[in-house]
Amino acid sequence: MSTNANGWREPLNPTNGGFRQDKDALGTINVPANAYYGAQTQRSLQNFPIAAGKDLMPVTLLHALALVKQVAAVINLESGKLASDKAKAIIAAAEEVQSGSLDKHFPLVIWQTGSGTQTNMNVNEVIANRANEILGGQRGDKTLVHPNDDVNLSQSSNDTFPTAMNVSVVTEIVKNLIPSLQYLVEKLHHKSEEFWTLVKIGRTHLQDAVPMTVGQELSGYCDQLRQCIESIERQLPFVCELAVGGTAVGTGLNAAADFDSRFCEVLTKLVSQNLSVSRPFAWPFFLFGHLIH
Repeated sequence: MSTNANGWREPLNPTNGGFRQDKDALGTINVPANAYYGAQTQRSLQNFPIAAGKDLMPVTLLHALALVKQVAAVINLESGKLASDKAKAIIAAAEEVQSGSLDKHFPLVIWQTGSGTQTNMNVNEVIANRANEILGGQRGDKTLVHPNDDVNLSQSSNDTFPTAMNVSVVTEIVKNLIPSLQYLVEKLHHKSEEFWTLVKIGRTHLQDAVPMTVGQELSGYCDQLRQCIESIERQLPFVCELAVGGTAVGTGLNAAADFDSRFCEVLTKLVSQNLSVSRPFAWPFFLFGHLIH
């Protein structure tokens, strides 16, 4: 893993191996030869030279976005939109991204254009180039696996990015946040019982007021945390509603009719959460109150 517990990522050293020329719709640009990312990522680095090496896009979101690409490849294979060899290579590359072994190839910061377009392309390019290698090709060769036409097939930044946001939030809440809060409640409850009769002075308005016990004070903290847990759990079903399948503007253009429902079925099994398609499509594109409630 090239990412530590504090979110720091080992940077890619672009001096090793020189540069290669990568081409996109805007023309040709120099990209570090050893980078799995391509032209779109390189342009973002040049266009947004803000907080370089800091404020990096969270790896939990990047890994969730790679999971979205993996599941999309499965569904596109099922529907006949993606050849078997391409799909298998994309799936394998996406799994490598999720393992953390390619973290250094995601250099973009959170400061970029709306909808996460640059990060979506960063993930597309890394997966495409790694898939090309798996199929015997080279980095930068788009003839075997294309970042847009294959990895991003049936998707748009506008639906994949909010989908990845929700998936990463749900995963972190269920695996880390709620268990940590429950552990804290348990420990505070034990201390509350231990010090239930120990008297202290209660304070109001920064002044001594009337007596209370330390146990009573700690029990209040326990109740607050329990309410926080309940509030988070009430919001989880809304976070589990995904924008996937809405593509660019929520209408589902260029995606198969059942792409969204099959996507949620497959992803539900992988993350062990009851995920569903948002109805209507549009609201996860611009409403995020469920994430900050």
